[in-house]
Amino acid sequence: MTAQAEAAAPPVTDPFPARWTGVAPPTQLLILTSRAVRAQLANPRALVLNLLQPVFMLLLLSQVFGVIVDRSHLPGDLPYIDFLLPALLVTTGIGPAVASGIGLVRDMQNGVVSRLRTLPVNAATLLFARSFSDLLRTALQLVVLVLCAVLFFGADPGGGPLGLLAALLLTCFVIWALTWVFLALAAWLRNAEALQSAGFLVTFPLMFASSAFVPTDRLPGWLQALATVNPLTYAMDAARGLALDLPVGNRIWLALGMSVLVAVAGATVAVRGFRRPLI
Repeated sequence: MTAQAEAAAPPVTDPFPARWTGVAPPTQLLILTSRAVRAQLANPRALVLNLLQPVFMLLLLSQVFGVIVDRSHLPGDLPYIDFLLPALLVTTGIGPAVASGIGLVRDMQNGVVSRLRTLPVNAATLLFARSFSDLLRTALQLVVLVLCAVLFFGADPGGGPLGLLAALLLTCFVIWALTWVFLALAAWLRNAEALQSAGFLVTFPLMFASSAFVPTDRLPGWLQALATVNPLTYAMDAARGLALDLPVGNRIWLALGMSVLVAVAGATVAVRGFRRPLI
């Protein structure tokens, strides 16, 4: 009888089941990235304005500087639009990099990050997801910029489609690395106004103290010195060499190496700052 009763008794369950530890980090990254992309697509007007912004910059800069730049000062007597386009790929990505940091600050203030922190989600995964989703938006901007430059502004880079594709890929990596600088600032400042001010102080020297709009040998001496230490100068020169089929030397490796250093340093600082309590 006792044996039959024991056989009929329900199995004893553990009153304290194992804690759910969530899905694997790659799956987390995919889910969070797709969430961020859907959030961007949910506002089509903002998306269209973001796509048109670099086209307006191309129009203004090509018309303003194109009429005063002496083509004999450009490598290979290039049309100014061909000289400008590769550098504009890099400068276009600076704005979205700043916007990525501002978006992180807003998520930290409106409770999105607080809700996600209640789940078993790695803090670094949240930051990587934002960087990748914003990179997709930037890549789309760059593609629209190249198409408009070729179709409506008469750009004809000597490197052809493959050269433009290589310049686009290089630019995307450089901008992704730069995004980590502003994610790190956002994680520590946690204030959109302060981040915008910091972004202004960073972006304008990076843009104008470089080889973006004129060759560096045409700049004043002190600007040449700044352009020499400006990491974006190497990225612009490498992108220009790839797009125009010009000698690049070691500029590609310098641009990639500096981008790796910036990304590693920025990601390390960003993750440490992001893990601090929100309040």
